[in-house]
Amino acid sequence: MVEFGRLADLCRRLRASPARLDKLALLAEYLRALPADAIGTAVAFLTGRAFPASDPRALGVRGLPEAAEATGPSLSLEDVAAAFAAVADAGGAGARRAREELLRGLVARASTDERETLQRIVAGEMRTGVSDGLVLEAIARAFAAPLETARRTALMLGDLSQVAALAARGGAAALASATARPGVPLLPMLAQIADDFEDVLAAHGGTSALEYKYDGARIQLHRDGEHIGIWTRRLSDVTASLPDVVETARRELAASRFILDGEVLALDAAGRPLPFQELMRRFRRVHEVERLVRAMPLTLHFFDCLMADGRALIDEPYWHRWEALAAVTGGRHLAERTIVTSPAAAREFLAQALAAGHEGVMAKDLRSAYEPGGRGKRWFKLKSAEMVDCVIVAVDRGSGRRSGWLSNYHLAVRDGDTFADVGKTFKGLTDQQFAEMTERLWALATSDDGYTVRVRPEAVVEVAYNEIQKSPTYASGLALRFARITRIRDDKAPGEATTLAELRALYERQFTTKGRAV
Repeated sequence: MVEFGRLADLCRRLRASPARLDKLALLAEYLRALPADAIGTAVAFLTGRAFPASDPRALGVRGLPEAAEATGPSLSLEDVAAAFAAVADAGGAGARRAREELLRGLVARASTDERETLQRIVAGEMRTGVSDGLVLEAIARAFAAPLETARRTALMLGDLSQVAALAARGGAAALASATARPGVPLLPMLAQIADDFEDVLAAHGGTSALEYKYDGARIQLHRDGEHIGIWTRRLSDVTASLPDVVETARRELAASRFILDGEVLALDAAGRPLPFQELMRRFRRVHEVERLVRAMPLTLHFFDCLMADGRALIDEPYWHRWEALAAVTGGRHLAERTIVTSPAAAREFLAQALAAGHEGVMAKDLRSAYEPGGRGKRWFKLKSAEMVDCVIVAVDRGSGRRSGWLSNYHLAVRDGDTFADVGKTFKGLTDQQFAEMTERLWALATSDDGYTVRVRPEAVVEVAYNEIQKSPTYASGLALRFARITRIRDDKAPGEATTLAELRALYERQFTTKGRAV
């Protein structure tokens, strides 16, 4: 059993150590001394998570209840992990009271330092100055592994807790041998924004594969014999919510070991695509799933193959992965696709995609390997309208007909490990979405001055805008003009939001068609 107090003491020392190298040394020393079966839990807690990143469970609480001075046996990491699991599993009538009692029992055994650490884990903000990248570096140092090897393993596994456990059990050799395997979701490869096919073709050596960009939700489908699993782009397991997709895979795809990357769309009774928010109901559904399956069928579009016949393909070129994809699927459920060598042909395909009601197109380099979590010029996305993904960092109380809701959202883009404000909006959501978002943001609240509620930066929204302007108001120096929310991106993590550097590039691009004020 590992004392929880040692983790609390480490967090206190990390907060008191401003130097990055000192923090790295403290982390590596702590991790090196842990038994292999405890290190995954410790890494989750150190990164402000109640559960490892690949575990979809959530506590569903705002904070810790009050308790008297500590009594009873001292806490261990295992005690805290077990209590968090019980809190997450509590459901049905009286669930709130059950969660409070479980947490109260935990707090009653905790010292002052331990209570502070527990509160920070529950809130998801450790505030020790330790990023996921620094924890990964500490794992590599603790177990004498090359940092690049640890990074590649993290991309393969998508979960620092699993990386740490693997390193603790087998060291650098175990990390080096890690590869994609069914049942362990990989971070999805991402795309850069582009608006010029000439630049895309130049980046791709004169030839590019274009695919429809569907207005759906990205999934990763795994099969290992009769076992089939489905994960979202945020690595949440949604297998139980999508039994029709499981059945399609079982009935129509190869019965081998494979991992496919694709998109799902929800359809109405006439076979027409439903709005993205309706699709998200399928992903969140845990009760009466069969009823919703009948009311909202899904259609599949696969566009990549990361494993076929048990062999990992992420280092293979895109053209080879597409051939493997066609073999696994038998040519069924493939994304609409063409190969272009001229901007004119690319624009024609884009017009075709838009006319079919889709968002735009993806442009992919035929030579590109699959880079889990990577974003670069190997993949581009081109849309008809300018949109960015922002994180809600605060919200104002509504007035008038929006009274009672939190409804004027403060939008921010990613700037390193922080977020930079770029505007506000109350436009784009329905009344039902305002009500649902109000409940969600209250659960993320960190402060409230009676008018503006600051929230943890977790909710991602897609934002359309007319123009990017220079702003003397925001520290970012930029503001979105006529910003409006086009959809709530439950499928995206805050780390996938548009960056300030990307927004600055979009700002500069505006002047290819506009004059610049002197």
